Amino acid sequence: MLEFDFENSLGYALFTTSHAMRRALEAELLRVGMTLRQWEVLACLACDEGFSQTEMAERLGIEPPTLAGVLRRMERDGWLERQACCNDRRRNRITATPQAEAVWKQTTEICHKIREQATTGLSKKEVELLKLVCQQIRLNLADAGHLGAIAPCIDENVNGYRKSLKETVVAESETVAS
Repeated sequence: MLEFDFENSLGYALFTTSHAMRRALEAELLRVGMTLRQWEVLACLACDEGFSQTEMAERLGIEPPTLAGVLRRMERDGWLERQACCNDRRRNRITATPQAEAVWKQTTEICHKIREQATTGLSKKEVELLKLVCQQIRLNLADAGHLGAIAPCIDENVNGYRKSLKETVVAESETVAS
C-alpha cells in the first residue's frame, strides 16, 4: 500500500490549490474563446513585450514546439505578431496587437473574478501574506537551482521580497501576541 501524509504535505496543498485555480481560470477563459496557454502567453507579454520564442518558452516552462503551435493560432486570430529580430533574423520577437488589448481587458476581469472566489473569507493582509510566502518558496527553490526563470512578472528585487516577508511575519506575530 502506498502511504503518504497528504494532510501535512505543503507540496500537496500547493499543488491542489494551484490545480483548482488553473481549472477555474481555464473554464472561464474558454467561455470567451481563449485557452489557458494563450492567456499565459498574453500574461507574459503584459510583463515584457518583445520576448523571443525561445525566451518565452523558457519563461513559461514549455517546450518551444508546443509554444510555436500556440503562437501560430494566436497570430492567426490576430492577437499577436511575430517579427524577425533586427540582429538575428532566425529569432522572432513576439508582440501583442491592439486586438489582443481588448481580449486582455476581458481576461483580466475573469482573473479578478476567480481571485475573488478563491480568496473569499480571507482578509487583505492574509492574501498579501500568502503571496509573500509563495514568493519566498519560489525564491528558495530558485536559489537551490530547481527553477530556471522564477515567474513572468517577478520583481527583480529579491532581497526586498525577503525583507518584506520577514517584516510581515514579525508584524503578524506581534499582532497575534498582543
